[in-house]
Amino acid sequence: MKPHPPAAAAAEADDPGDIEPGLAEPEWRRFVVRAEQHGLRLDKVLASAAPEFSRSHLQGLVEAGHLLLDGVACRSCSRKVRVGQALEVELVPTAESLAFRPEAMALPILFEDEHLLVLDKPAGLVVHPGAGNWSGTLLNGLLAHHAGAARLPRAGIVHRLDKDTSGVMVVAKTLAACTGLVRAIAAREVRRQYLALAWGEAGRDHWRIEAPMGRDPAVRVRMAVLAGGRPARTDVQRVAVHEGFSALRCSLHTGRTHQIRVHLAHEGLPLVGDALYGGKPALGLQRQALHATHLAFTHPVTGRVLAADAPAPADFAQAWRLIAGD
Repeated sequence: MKPHPPAAAAAEADDPGDIEPGLAEPEWRRFVVRAEQHGLRLDKVLASAAPEFSRSHLQGLVEAGHLLLDGVACRSCSRKVRVGQALEVELVPTAESLAFRPEAMALPILFEDEHLLVLDKPAGLVVHPGAGNWSGTLLNGLLAHHAGAARLPRAGIVHRLDKDTSGVMVVAKTLAACTGLVRAIAAREVRRQYLALAWGEAGRDHWRIEAPMGRDPAVRVRMAVLAGGRPARTDVQRVAVHEGFSALRCSLHTGRTHQIRVHLAHEGLPLVGDALYGGKPALGLQRQALHATHLAFTHPVTGRVLAADAPAPADFAQAWRLIAGD
């Protein structure tokens, strides 16, 4: 694929209501305590006046000073109200309600047509909004990049890379492309190769890891090899070993969450910098040493075979040279 400069962000995004329910901007809501509400807790009355918000979010607004009781700021959720009192609350949107908003950002695009785009995701960029990352994600950038993203599931994101994993990934721009790519990934027709730096010296040139995976029952943020998990297969090639480290090339045949990280750790080769799975920082890397270097697939609309390669970012490339040389 030839490098393709990022297209200009869409001049005008779709209406926020088409993207995700919720208020786009803070709203002041005013009401008077009714007779049947006399003596109730303030937060309970507030919940009936703004039912689209959770009670915990409304309590947070009160505690942060966003409520006036008879014109005076009130921060006590447990305060009992009296009939006739005037309440004014500034309904600040939840972080979740703002998650699906367009945010212009430079997208490192390797290829783009009217159906899909292939990009080189930098390390540190979250792909999809989630707890602790409700803005500044790739999804936000895609919503700004083209208006059609708002009408697609997950803005056209059909597979993900972890926040600290860099490299090449494909995103759909139309429903036809989205459907086709999802089917191709499920049928294992998309070729994905990664470079990895791991603790420990691999003892084989080539091997296959077939180990089912699921959510770690003891630590919910982790995945684990489990007897009753979903099938997962990773092929591994040893590129080099040096002073207690291995440079590896990994090919995915399934795409389970954290698959390479879990499979290599299960083999006693945790990724450098992957604290979640036992890999301490080393070689100048503080993040997990994983880079999606190659992606190949058949275009779901045109039928053209597409392949893209993403060069390793500077920090990973420098660490790789320490183990594998140039």
